[in-house]
Amino acid sequence: MLEMYNTETPLVMHVDLNSAFATIEQQARPMLRGRPVAVLNRRTEHTAIVTASYEAKAMGVKVGMKFKEAAYLAPGLIAIESDPAKYRFVYKKLTSILNDYSPHVVMKSIDEGVIDFHGLVNQRPMIEIGHEIKQRLKNEVGRAMRCNVGIGTNRFLAKTAAGLHKPDGLDEINHTNLRTTLASLKLTDLTGIADHNQSRLNGVGIYTPLQFLDSDQVTLQKIVFKSIVGLQWHQRLRGYEVDDRVFDMKRIGRQYVLERRDLTRIQIMQRLHHLCESVGSRLRSQNKVARGVYVYAKTAERHYWHASRLCQLPFYSDKAIYGLAEQLFWQAPSAIREIGIHCYGLSDDDEPQMSLFGDALAREHQLVDALDTINQRYGDRTLHSADTLDVSNFIRQKIPFGSTRYL
Repeated sequence: MLEMYNTETPLVMHVDLNSAFATIEQQARPMLRGRPVAVLNRRTEHTAIVTASYEAKAMGVKVGMKFKEAAYLAPGLIAIESDPAKYRFVYKKLTSILNDYSPHVVMKSIDEGVIDFHGLVNQRPMIEIGHEIKQRLKNEVGRAMRCNVGIGTNRFLAKTAAGLHKPDGLDEINHTNLRTTLASLKLTDLTGIADHNQSRLNGVGIYTPLQFLDSDQVTLQKIVFKSIVGLQWHQRLRGYEVDDRVFDMKRIGRQYVLERRDLTRIQIMQRLHHLCESVGSRLRSQNKVARGVYVYAKTAERHYWHASRLCQLPFYSDKAIYGLAEQLFWQAPSAIREIGIHCYGLSDDDEPQMSLFGDALAREHQLVDALDTINQRYGDRTLHSADTLDVSNFIRQKIPFGSTRYL
């Protein structure tokens, strides 16, 4: 049966910081080490936990849990408001370390990256490199920093290996221990298999990762997933690479849960204006322009309202984004608890056809580029609309787990 699996030497490494934000706070503040810590985006008892230290997790605290509930489970739980500057610093240090080992590094999120060693000559043993990266993290960032390292023949198995022995583990999955490793896991331990896909697999009698591995390609492709996804899972589980793809950016957005339920419409519009400035900055950081704006609101009764507009001409300034959003949002219902905006219809800002839109876009470029240059030099929101002057006290810049585009 071994010939069915990828038998090459594992040359893909996944590095994952352990409870990244909480660990970074414990590194920065020695008095927090060994204590239960929860990182929040806003210090209120109803705010969801972004990440928790291993001491807190051992007491039952989970990501996404409301702080009030978590504090009941973990007496003495310490709430820390997130500090994006710290996390960006560690992200850049981690990226620098990984880039020392291969030109083929992909940061999957702010706290994890993948190193592909294919094509490199005179390569040292992967296990040795893994230990060295763990030690460099302690030496170059701080002794409280820990990470898991996983090694495999593809990204999926490397990530799976990185999750086997948290915290501070180092494991390799290859064709000789693949079956043994999968036999020790549940279906939902596999990245990409949540409740919905688990139900699909259960429907054809697949209840364990080992049964998943032993399933034939036709069953997975024609019956379980009903698409090429089934073929990809057949290859992925056997150690063949199917996940080294880059997807085009479809939209850029932000959302915000209102800090109070009694805000006036004008106050809500100020917060929407702030989100538009953030989206505009992200759009330009990716060298993109947009043609569409989508706004939404959720009410206290959890009703969902949305509106959108697709424009003939592209735009990318904060003023243009907010102008469109403002027109759409006055139709929104009352009793709002959450707002959001997305720009879509994205294209590269340097595409030749952009010149067809003439002087208006050129003038907008000059002004906006000057404002961005000042903000990049002197700090975010050094220059911004007076309308959003007081809103920064409520809307904080979040650090996304699932993307590193804006770091």
